[in-house]
Amino acid sequence: MTDFDKLIDRRNTNSVKWDVKDNELPMWVADMDFQTVPEVMEAMKSDVAQGIFGYQVIPDEYFEAVAYWYEKEHNFKPKKDWLTFSTGVVPTIGSILRHLTDVGDNVLIQEPNYNAFFKVITNNGHHIVNSELSFANDEYEIDWKDLEEKFKDSDTTSMILCNPHNPTGHIWSKPDLERIAQLTLENNVLLISDEIHGDLSMPGKEYIPFASLDESLTGNSISLVSPSKTFNLVVLHAATAITPNGNIKARLEKGLGVDGLASPGVLAINGSIAAYTKGHEWLHDLKQYVCDNRDLLDDYVEKNIPQLSVVHGEATYLAWIDCSKITKDSGELAQHIRDETGLYLAAGTAYQGNGNQFMRINLATQRSRVEDGLSRLKTGVEKYIER
Repeated sequence: MTDFDKLIDRRNTNSVKWDVKDNELPMWVADMDFQTVPEVMEAMKSDVAQGIFGYQVIPDEYFEAVAYWYEKEHNFKPKKDWLTFSTGVVPTIGSILRHLTDVGDNVLIQEPNYNAFFKVITNNGHHIVNSELSFANDEYEIDWKDLEEKFKDSDTTSMILCNPHNPTGHIWSKPDLERIAQLTLENNVLLISDEIHGDLSMPGKEYIPFASLDESLTGNSISLVSPSKTFNLVVLHAATAITPNGNIKARLEKGLGVDGLASPGVLAINGSIAAYTKGHEWLHDLKQYVCDNRDLLDDYVEKNIPQLSVVHGEATYLAWIDCSKITKDSGELAQHIRDETGLYLAAGTAYQGNGNQFMRINLATQRSRVEDGLSRLKTGVEKYIER
């Protein structure tokens, strides 16, 4: 059993997360501070021990492992001929936009939303169309009237769905997904479902893979999954596209080949296979640990920082903190907290929508660091109010 309380010093290791000042505690980017599944590390050691790092094929065992994982964890076994390897979720989104849609097209998203989407859309010459999520009583919901109107625009040729949603941690219900699917078909819109956080639903909760819907609804969809967030394997650069429509899959694979996104690195294949076949117990323990950290955050904020409130999150190891009682500029607040206490949170302004009233905190770290972070958060908020 992995000791998730074990402190690991990641400073001076080329870590984006930990490239901070000595007194700072980074709890911002979606990167866990836990060692991955032991069997994954063993698989990588075996690859490195060979000492030869030539070109690799993607064996059937890789796709079998992906299908096995989704059958065991999510009660959905995708067909092997639906699956395509790529070197990452966000690069694949860029490739889809370049090769399956046209420059100048609109891409529909729901703000607040994962900040990398904004760049991948605009950098590829497309326009962002926002159907903002409604927020009331600490819950986010789809504004269906607005969404349906945005779908009707003939310039809108694709939609990026974040399932589960980052940064809010919301899990979309099956009826919600079915309604979105129907809209994609009615309006001939390509649905790109980013499901990179799908394995990280909290105990007792379960996300629904978009591709698990009835095949009559998924014909205009590409779902993107990866072991990267689940097992803290970002630098493996391994992801899988699930595409039920054969014509769309062929165009996707052609685009990935043109863009150089179809060939794995030396550690990607065996590392991913080990994660998907040996990582079930590890993930179960991880989710419970993160859930306990969520409970600690909820309880501490309620008792000690009443000026804030935590949005109820059903998935991800990221928590969305409402700071609207004290500011409408979470960027300013997050910077003040960092300057005064060294606690580095993600400012919600990066996610647009109503993110200017929120901050995002990463709870995938050791309990002692969460406790330290909460103490710093309290001090930072108090000093912000006292200015």
